[in-house]
Amino acid sequence: MCLFQVTARRLVSQAHCGLKASSSKKQKFCLEMARPSSNMADFREVFAKAKHIAIITGAGVSAESGVPTFRGAGGFWRKWQAQELATPGAFARNPSRVWEFYHYRREVMLSKHPNPAHIAIAECEKRLSKQGRSVVVITQNIDELHRKAGTKHLLEIHGSLFKTRCTSCGNVAANYKSPICPALAGKGAPDPDTEDAAIPVEDLPQCEEDGCNGLLRPHVVWFGEALDPGVLTAVEKELDICDLCLVVGTSSVVYPAAMFAPQVSARGVPVAEFNMEPTPATNRFRFHFPGPCGTTLPPALARHETEIIS
Repeated sequence: MCLFQVTARRLVSQAHCGLKASSSKKQKFCLEMARPSSNMADFREVFAKAKHIAIITGAGVSAESGVPTFRGAGGFWRKWQAQELATPGAFARNPSRVWEFYHYRREVMLSKHPNPAHIAIAECEKRLSKQGRSVVVITQNIDELHRKAGTKHLLEIHGSLFKTRCTSCGNVAANYKSPICPALAGKGAPDPDTEDAAIPVEDLPQCEEDGCNGLLRPHVVWFGEALDPGVLTAVEKELDICDLCLVVGTSSVVYPAAMFAPQVSARGVPVAEFNMEPTPATNRFRFHFPGPCGTTLPPALARHETEIIS
């Protein structure tokens, strides 16, 4: 599966429309055929037959739990947007400031809970597993709300707020301490007038591996960094075997994740998008359900009348 295949399919589709463009009625018919369906009954029939379901989730799912996205005009922490802090360069220049930012995000997340969309996904996975069917969640989110909801088969392509990686020995470890270190207690306030804490490096989170004491960093993928090749390989395997794909709460503009669902659609697998509004990829999918994911997703993933519950 590759970008060429996706592009080729689109070009063939466009050429087909062009061949039918001899009259405005035929052109209109072709354009209408390209529009995704919002018929829930049709989606439910596809869902009932699917054996391997891949669910790709983005920030829109977490936003309904009150999680700040740090995107758009109001997406600032103090004077900075996330892309100014979530970089290797920013951490090298000012690890204290970057840790304040992530400490704030960790503390916020400890007060947040999964919403109906997270819960619907986790309950669907649990129910279908008893029927010999599989559900995998491929998330761009780093908040672990899917894990909190009970999702087991989870691929976090951008890492997790609650994991750290040592900059010296490379050890990755789960870390749910609050605060993550004493020096960050009470720090990280997002207000624009807040002064940097300027915490010395030796007082920032340190590796607990024997004899290391290296500086820890959040185990998340920063701007300018490559995704974990092992995670990407696992994602590719899941997308290759899925027979239904859901895209939930994602803008479909962050690469490479933006190409996951279009690649699946290019090989003829039904893709259903659940999002507040259309995205650049919407017209490549078979279904589109507008509205809050916490409202649209639970009925979509509820038990189908044909399911046999033992």
